[in-house]
Amino acid sequence: MTVRTYRIPAHTDGERLDVALAALDPELSRSHVATLIRDGRVVVTNLDGSSPKKIKTGLRITGGETVVIDLPDAEPLSASPEDIPLDIRYEDDDLLVINKPAGMVVHPAPGHTGGTLVNALAAYSDRLSNVGGPFRPGIIHRLDKDTSGLLIVAKHDAAHRILAAQLANRTLSREYVALVWGHLNPPDGRIDEPIGRGRQGGKLMAIGGRASRAAMTRYETIEDYAFTSWLRVRLETGRTHQIRVHMHHVGHPVVGDDDYGGRVAIRGIAPMYHRDAEKVLAAIDRQMLHATRLVFRHPSTGEAVSVEAPPPEDIERVRRLAAGL
Repeated sequence: MTVRTYRIPAHTDGERLDVALAALDPELSRSHVATLIRDGRVVVTNLDGSSPKKIKTGLRITGGETVVIDLPDAEPLSASPEDIPLDIRYEDDDLLVINKPAGMVVHPAPGHTGGTLVNALAAYSDRLSNVGGPFRPGIIHRLDKDTSGLLIVAKHDAAHRILAAQLANRTLSREYVALVWGHLNPPDGRIDEPIGRGRQGGKLMAIGGRASRAAMTRYETIEDYAFTSWLRVRLETGRTHQIRVHMHHVGHPVVGDDDYGGRVAIRGIAPMYHRDAEKVLAAIDRQMLHATRLVFRHPSTGEAVSVEAPPPEDIERVRRLAAGL
């Protein structure tokens, strides 16, 4: 059990309690704060020593309050082996390239302590690098839970460091395909906008958010459909949710992306297409984003390696539907 004390800054006058706390502590999301409040683990004391009669997530603060949170011990993480099939697209003595399915979390985290890619890797091999720690063995880079596609896993520390350096210096190429709303103008281009933590707290990212870092995404229109576009997207940097945030920023969210406008964007579609757009949304349960190609230098030989995985059936089905409308 951990007790944390916060002093609410004066400039937060009028903000919600859950928003203010999430902004003060990057380890707290709004949903986490809401749970703590419901469990009676949050105490608010005003400047005059009084306390609100009822503490709730929507409580409006005035600034200057003292907030004490009683944090329960975190649920222990587990990287125990689990017999989960892996779609391996490349393997040798140095590394694996795995085609991750949508719905699978990469490594254990609170709320996802099992069924992860790391649990599957633990069952597959006991020869993985330790650079990332016990809960991220061999993991060079990650994909969001509902993004499918290719990622690299290092089998030993030397390979891990070489591949991580390629990722950092942008010589490891990552290519995606995505179905987005609308038609981009220009059809091919580069988005250069910094990404940081959303100002509302939680896990969402935002252009110009807290602790922003440079983020560059190149896109190319493969095909335009009636009210969607099929894109090829290449990452020049690797920020959290980068493609999803950038596409939302330019007004063309990834279709089906609950977090970044990929469902509400239907409001911006011409009325004549609304019924067809609703058919597209009804056919999916995740963002239409897939990591389709990786190109890197082999950590031992230095030779170029290219690995590809075509979009899975759920994305292809929705793309065909969109193309036929």
